[in-house]
Amino acid sequence: MNNSALHQFKIYLSSSLLPKLRLNLRQFITDLPRLLGINVTCGFAVTYVMRVGGNLIDNIIFSMFIGFSAYSLIKFTKRLIWGEGQPHTVGFYVMCVIVAPLAFLIGSSLAAISFNYPIEHVIHFEWSYVSSFVTMTSIVSLVAAWSFWSRIKISELVAAAEAEKAKNAAIEKQALQAQLQLLQAQIEPHMLFNTLANLQGLIAIDPPRAQHMLAQLIIYLRNTLSSSRAEQTTLKQEFTLMQAYLELLAIRMGKRLRYTLDLPDELQQKTIAPMLLQPLVENAIKHGLEPKMEGGSIHVVATQEDMQLHLKVIDTGLGLPFNYDDNVNIVSPEGHHLGNANIRDRLLALYGPQARLTLLANQPEGTIAHITIPLQ
Repeated sequence: MNNSALHQFKIYLSSSLLPKLRLNLRQFITDLPRLLGINVTCGFAVTYVMRVGGNLIDNIIFSMFIGFSAYSLIKFTKRLIWGEGQPHTVGFYVMCVIVAPLAFLIGSSLAAISFNYPIEHVIHFEWSYVSSFVTMTSIVSLVAAWSFWSRIKISELVAAAEAEKAKNAAIEKQALQAQLQLLQAQIEPHMLFNTLANLQGLIAIDPPRAQHMLAQLIIYLRNTLSSSRAEQTTLKQEFTLMQAYLELLAIRMGKRLRYTLDLPDELQQKTIAPMLLQPLVENAIKHGLEPKMEGGSIHVVATQEDMQLHLKVIDTGLGLPFNYDDNVNIVSPEGHHLGNANIRDRLLALYGPQARLTLLANQPEGTIAHITIPLQ
């Protein structure tokens, strides 16, 4: 064999033959407990039901040889007739019945050879009960075939269900991405136009402050763009975005807005879905601080307890409505709580029911928006 042929054989061995052998071995190991159970049951039936003679151990051993012969012949004939394709149901069962007598003969002969029994004596003995043995072998082959066929069908159904689940997850992921982009589109124009209008006014009367505002706007837009295109972001990036956003609003609102950000060093590289904090901060300002004449403060904090990440946006604004129910996820006609409903839907889809958003009254005034995310 020349080097080229040897190389081709090695490629075939590694890419085709060995994977098939491993797959067949895994299938055999999976089928083995069921096959052994059927063979042992047949040994008991031959000994105590058919009462053809012989002790229980010998009959179980003969049943093992016959059962494994039937299993091998069925697998071989199936591959020979249908190849890698799916066999026809009726044709498969007919094939099992046809193969049964041959499996009975081969298995009996192999058992006789293995234990040095005279083959002619064994064949002569079994010929006396040939109709019973072949009938039983055919019935057992059909039952075994039905059992293995059912397992294959169940495996196919499970695989189809997993594929459908993965497809739905991909669709849901795309929907979440579109939802994020929609949320981004809702947030940016209002804030961006107000910022540009303030920037235009500051350029004439306070150039250093206008320059500072422009720098924060660049940071905000850069981080917003990267977040809207990413599936995950780090807490450090999210807090950088919040700092730029709050700094822009602080320039516009002046002393009416004070803020602090608290992100421990060990949590900076923790990953979360983007745009979870932004709507909460925007709601705190829009519905809590801006309508309040003296304004107030916002505190954004991240902590970890056990295997849960806690993100809180704490404000000292007007607080929750007197009839607010945190268990009812309602969006008002004016669009209030739209960001909250959006976040709750995303948390459920991304992290499951253990992730949640709760709104609580802050003491002595204001609101606490609390996100809980399970850590993997």
